[in-house]
Amino acid sequence: MNIGIFTDAYYPQVSGVVTSTFILKNELIRLGHSVTIITVAHPDVEEEEGIMRLPSLPFFLLPTQRVGMIYSRKIMSKIKKLDLDIIHTQTEFSIGIFGRIVAKRLDIPVVHTYHTMYEDYMHYVSSGIMLKPVSEIAKKASKLYCRDCSAIIVPTLKVKDALENYGLLRHIDVIPTGVEIEPFKRSNYNQDLIEDEKKCFGIKKTEPVVLFIGRLAKEKSVDIIINSMKELVVKIPNCKLLVVGDGPERENLEALVRSLNIEKSVVFTGEKPWAEIGRYYQMGDVFVGASLTETQGLTFTEAMAAQIPVVAKYDKNLDDLIQDRINGRIFYKDEDLAGILFEVLTDKKECDTIVENAYNGIEPLSSKCFGENVEKVYMEVEKQNCMLQNQKVT
Repeated sequence: MNIGIFTDAYYPQVSGVVTSTFILKNELIRLGHSVTIITVAHPDVEEEEGIMRLPSLPFFLLPTQRVGMIYSRKIMSKIKKLDLDIIHTQTEFSIGIFGRIVAKRLDIPVVHTYHTMYEDYMHYVSSGIMLKPVSEIAKKASKLYCRDCSAIIVPTLKVKDALENYGLLRHIDVIPTGVEIEPFKRSNYNQDLIEDEKKCFGIKKTEPVVLFIGRLAKEKSVDIIINSMKELVVKIPNCKLLVVGDGPERENLEALVRSLNIEKSVVFTGEKPWAEIGRYYQMGDVFVGASLTETQGLTFTEAMAAQIPVVAKYDKNLDDLIQDRINGRIFYKDEDLAGILFEVLTDKKECDTIVENAYNGIEPLSSKCFGENVEKVYMEVEKQNCMLQNQKVT
């Protein structure tokens, strides 16, 4: 098939949508399909083969993100030559809308992946106040966008339930974004080199490391992890928190560290290239996440592939991913996090069992399964589209 993936979020931006789109593209190519990415232009990226970029500007509410033009006659002309069989939109903004326009004009079926629970991100447009009318608009817009697509894909049951609560009455395929397991495997890394790199951040070999990897934004709740370190360092004085990532909350989080007087126990690395992320997982003795806004939580799967134990705050999206004390640890109250981290870092036997169970169970979450499952959706859509075309002829 010739597939066009339309997304407002793509490299060099860093997000779960970017990761999911990048992995999907690679897996579809591996399966023998031709894939073209249609996305926003970025000043740090030159023209690349297989990628079409529409002119864009920084998003005024979030300057690290960009908003593209809704239509480009030049890009439309190029897309016509691709003879696309499927258009797959990954976002609902300018490029997603452009994808719908292209689909309608060229009579191409649209598959859409709904990644983001927008009501959890209203603080970006409401000065930190969750405004109900704005949230309701986001829900209605989501329903409207998804309603007329040929197929809808979501990463977890949590998102499926949300769309159904919005009033979307149609079939929805639940397909978790897969992880390329190989780049995260511990066997791929020289542990001596990992220890040397930890020294560059002032972390000694004997110091246990609590790890967070992700965007430093309010919805990621990194403050919960930092607050837990105040208690954890009392029990394990040489413990370190390694925060890998950057974002709009970094200054506030650094200020929180100073106010808790734990500057020597918390290290901010800044944003790191995706190609290097695998080795940063190897620096951790436990990976932790506290966000309740994730639609899937790819970093948890990546940590499992990297063979380090995972601790996560309970959310519905984790129901099919983490079982407490089986393949990870779950905390429900923020004040319980420090105690659970202490248990994971000091009980090696249970920790090893959790890691082994997690690693042995991630095959269904592999990028290979992800690509094959999305391909099945495409084939069903193509089959239905052929039937509709035949009915029009007769």
